[in-house]
Amino acid sequence: MRCVIARYPFDLTKNGVLDSMKGITPEPITGESVTIGRRRYPVKQVGEVITQQDRRDFTSGEVTRAMTRLGFTCHDHPDAAPLPAPTPLQAASELFGDPVSRDV
Repeated sequence: MRCVIARYPFDLTKNGVLDSMKGITPEPITGESVTIGRRRYPVKQVGEVITQQDRRDFTSGEVTRAMTRLGFTCHDHPDAAPLPAPTPLQAASELFGDPVSRDV
């Protein structure tokens, strides 16, 4: 499939993307992501690997469109992690009106 990323044309195939991402460790996901094989990668990481360009040269939307057209599953936001339960000290402090920071 021919697509344009950062004003440059690329001929991408699903097998080519799978081969390019083989052996690449996924970075922590903070925004849009794509599932390739059994792993979930940030879209910008995938774009950098398959185009060999700097991440600042293209948008995540360009890569998301290309990956979707190739048949990969793209995700808008990372799964929200539940907030940790407050410690007994934090719970008691909240009851007395003096909340202790949960960032401890």
